[in-house]
Amino acid sequence: MTTPLWCVFVASLLPYVLAGTGAYLRVQQLGKLDANHPRVQALQLGGIAARALGAQANSWEAFAVFTAAVLTAHVAGADPAGASATLAITFVVARVAYAAMYLADIPSARTGVFLTGWGCCLGLFYQAATA
Repeated sequence: MTTPLWCVFVASLLPYVLAGTGAYLRVQQLGKLDANHPRVQALQLGGIAARALGAQANSWEAFAVFTAAVLTAHVAGADPAGASATLAITFVVARVAYAAMYLADIPSARTGVFLTGWGCCLGLFYQAATA
């Protein structure tokens, strides 16, 4: 498997890690995890628990675009050991940093790493277009 495809695998784990973090924080904040009505309970969250939920949702959204970008580059024949690998690794690092900045409530840094990850996706599409 190529480095960009491994990065898709790693990026697919991030929303689940954030879900586990969010569940822990939800229990800490609200005393229990309401498995019957989790979305209703989520409306009661504040602070870091609410930010964990937001980071998880955004990770799913970013994962879809990243996966499309990696697969497009792969199918188009972009070099998986060159720029595509660098872009994919940078995306994963940016998304981990994004989650950390979201949880830490540092919005300006969060925006910067979000844009870095988004730029990596655009770069992967560019790699596909020029392959």
